[in-house]
Amino acid sequence: MSDKTPSAGVPPGAGGDDSGQESPGSDEQAAARRLVGRLRAAMDESGDALDFSEFMQRALYEPGLGYYVGGRHKLGTGGDFVTAPQMGDLFGECLARQCAEVLDALPNGGNILEFGAGTGILCAQILQSLQRSDRLPGRYDILELSPELRERQRGTIVERCPELLDRCRWLDRLPGHFEGVVVANEVLDAMPVERFRVTDAGLEVIQVTWADGAFRETTRPAQPGELTAIADKGLPPGYQSEAGVLAQQWVAGIGDWLRRGVVLVIDYGFPAHEYYHPERSTGTLMCHFRHRAHPDPYLNVGMQDITAHLDFSALAQRAADAGLDVLGFVHQAAFLLSLGLLDLVQGRMEAADADQWGLSQQVQRLTQAHEMGELFKVLALGRNFTAPLAGFEYLDHRHRL
Repeated sequence: MSDKTPSAGVPPGAGGDDSGQESPGSDEQAAARRLVGRLRAAMDESGDALDFSEFMQRALYEPGLGYYVGGRHKLGTGGDFVTAPQMGDLFGECLARQCAEVLDALPNGGNILEFGAGTGILCAQILQSLQRSDRLPGRYDILELSPELRERQRGTIVERCPELLDRCRWLDRLPGHFEGVVVANEVLDAMPVERFRVTDAGLEVIQVTWADGAFRETTRPAQPGELTAIADKGLPPGYQSEAGVLAQQWVAGIGDWLRRGVVLVIDYGFPAHEYYHPERSTGTLMCHFRHRAHPDPYLNVGMQDITAHLDFSALAQRAADAGLDVLGFVHQAAFLLSLGLLDLVQGRMEAADADQWGLSQQVQRLTQAHEMGELFKVLALGRNFTAPLAGFEYLDHRHRL
């Protein structure tokens, strides 16, 4: 499991909570009912059903109502899940070291661009670390869809490093061209996925409809040319999973604007041979609500996160097709250890006021196999960049893609 861990609860759209967890407030339930209404209207307009990818898109990003654009607290101990930067600053310090190495190797230094910066904690950690080593980027750009999260990001930077706020810039769209480091930490897992089912007759695309007062699943035959990469895998009838089409398109799109530099994708997932393993025949879709995980995307609509693991083989292939180089692939533990995680911890432990227990807990959660250490992977992509990357010095598993 990832360190995104949420809870089951409210019946489809809104309502009571039989999970023993804190129930959503009245404002949340009212917003959920409005979102359900919009989803039902969209289903009526499209002929009674939406492809799951569109349902997921609207549940997460519907203007004013979707999970990521609504106002409820989502990240951290008071939200639905915790990400690596929120455990402490060790992850951010290590990532800053990799960013500094890339920036040092670029002729003009370059900038940093972070996608989906969450609460802004990782941005602040990277900037503070680079400031201490006198290696700040010319600019730190953030592409964030959520107005609420933009404000939280700004507030975090003002609180932690106000002198660096002027170096930050929030973008509404992709840059026309970019040189530097691109950071995507736990972003692609929340991009809408297509869900499919294999039958004796071929591939079926899973759709969502409304019947008997609840969201229900139905299917349609895959169209010619749709999900061809899945059809070629020879999966047996009854197999059900996801295809991260939008995440793959996002990676392919990097080729349009990255002129020189490195992209670091950090997220949970597998190479294709593990992703579509016989034992993973129900897919990887997971929802996060009140720090519990459950597999039902039709509960708590608009109030819970919906994610799927990444197929890193597909991402690497789309990157190569777009003219990008695959520079490295390894699990998070090896990446952080290669960047000096243990030396960093040792230096902290020697301080008189060291929180030794807290540091130990951070290391365990970031590196142990049953925590984030092996489930989370780091994929490095690049263009016009040939210098070695320290994060892949100990291990590089590109041959597994």
